[in-house]
Amino acid sequence: MGVVYREPTVGYRLLVKGAAEIMAGACSMKIADTDGSNGITVDQFTQEDSREILNTIESYANKSLRTIGLVYRDFSSISSWPPSYIKPSEDDSDMAQFEDLFRGMTWIGVVGIQDPLRPEVPAAIEKCRTAGVQVKMVTGDNIATATAIASSCGIKTEDGIVMEGPRFRQLSDDEMDKVLPRLQVLARSSPEDKRILVARLKHLGETVAVTGDGTNDGPALKTADVGFSMGIAGTEVAKEASSIILLDDNFSSIITAIAWGRAVNDAVAKFLQFQITVNITAVVLTFVSSLYSNENQSVLSAVQLLWVNLIMDTFAALALATDAPTEKILHRKPAPKSASLFTVVMWKMILGQAVYQLAITFMLYFAGSHILKDHLSADNGQKELATIVFNTFVWMQIFNEFNNRRLDNKFNIFEGMLKNYWFLGINCIMVGGQVMIVYVGGEAFGVTPLNSIQWAVCIICAIGCLPWAVVLRLIPDKPFGIALDFVVRTIALILRPISKAFGFVGRMLKSAVRPVKRVTKRVFNKRQEEDIGRPDEETAVLTDLRRQQTPEAPTTSVTVPPITITTS
Repeated sequence: MGVVYREPTVGYRLLVKGAAEIMAGACSMKIADTDGSNGITVDQFTQEDSREILNTIESYANKSLRTIGLVYRDFSSISSWPPSYIKPSEDDSDMAQFEDLFRGMTWIGVVGIQDPLRPEVPAAIEKCRTAGVQVKMVTGDNIATATAIASSCGIKTEDGIVMEGPRFRQLSDDEMDKVLPRLQVLARSSPEDKRILVARLKHLGETVAVTGDGTNDGPALKTADVGFSMGIAGTEVAKEASSIILLDDNFSSIITAIAWGRAVNDAVAKFLQFQITVNITAVVLTFVSSLYSNENQSVLSAVQLLWVNLIMDTFAALALATDAPTEKILHRKPAPKSASLFTVVMWKMILGQAVYQLAITFMLYFAGSHILKDHLSADNGQKELATIVFNTFVWMQIFNEFNNRRLDNKFNIFEGMLKNYWFLGINCIMVGGQVMIVYVGGEAFGVTPLNSIQWAVCIICAIGCLPWAVVLRLIPDKPFGIALDFVVRTIALILRPISKAFGFVGRMLKSAVRPVKRVTKRVFNKRQEEDIGRPDEETAVLTDLRRQQTPEAPTTSVTVPPITITTS
């Protein structure tokens, strides 16, 4: 960055600050003395001076100091700015080209600026590495400073690559793709280098997040999948180009965003795992019981299904989606973009729990009158049995909700449950609501109160979901995935001829209907044209009335004498 001001003793003076090694490369003079009676004394800038400055820069950089060089140039033989012997700028003729001005500079000195790392940054970098997130530093600092800072915060590892922007720009696309997995620090980089880096990482299939606070970070923030801008130090351009604004300008907030993103994704998966299990069980139970019943009535009435739907949708969504992220959520690797939302573990739990719930409800529905014949009343036994089936079904969903708190094969389904007050409160509401429905629901829900033995049967059958989930988690994922894939492919193979038959029939019907459609369209268009050409009856009557009310114009012409207008 440079600035020009008028110095009365010398004319015009250009002051420039920037990368110390670049400033030193443009110098031909140096300040030798500032205490003399004649003011500033300058001397020739030698190779020895250049080596000494580079050693100073390296010494500062090894201490994680950012170095800035200060230079100047006097223009004493001109009376106005810009000088006539300097090429004008292409954008503004009143401005001079910086490249022509930035030569023959006089060296002032180098400044080391300390920008200490925040205490929480190294821990945040380590959490990123644990979570499978690679952190790459792209900076305008020289390579020594960038390497020192990257090493102190944990970004630079032993096998990591450090590269400068000019060298990075010379690489071909194939060379970049080979270097990028190990590239950890890009020093002396331009905004375009940052954008190219993001674009090539996305080309390799990576999900890229970029942090930035300056106007020149806008292109990279827009190119990235997720852009983080700083809410305090960030410019408006950076904020507009970003997806997320860090209000505290803290790098550790990115870790919080990653954790909450994974928690939200897990919440959706938990809810779907629970809901699909309920849907499969409810649909099959309703369909089979309707076919078996002489009155074609389901064992679950419409009002009961509404209560089940309330549990399945609203309550389950609130209960399963309110688990706050924990530290353990960052201990797993990120899921690829192409990864399915439904994992093998989820399908294992969905199908396994659906089989268990259908087996229990069918056993109670078909054989309950024999199993519980000593505990059913003679005059109201059928209604009591239907209530037992409904009550057992609902309690299985309540217990299965605990199983769905985990999406992996670990057994501790109660981990962190006491910290989630939403989950505890909603389950209390569901339990209380179900008890009230059984005892006071009566005619509204089509149920009847149950005795203690009948309640025990319902709870024992329903609580079996918990040990059954342990059995399901013990099943190896790989064999189950192979078996599931085989079943799906077999069903698809069986249904393919049926699908082709339906498609063939559809095409035949479409080809048969096409001529009829064409003829109908022609007739319709013809009638429309006739209607447009022939006015309707109402329009004809109105036209006749207007003719009767409006006198016809005289057939003879009237000669008007000429009018002459004179002006004075």
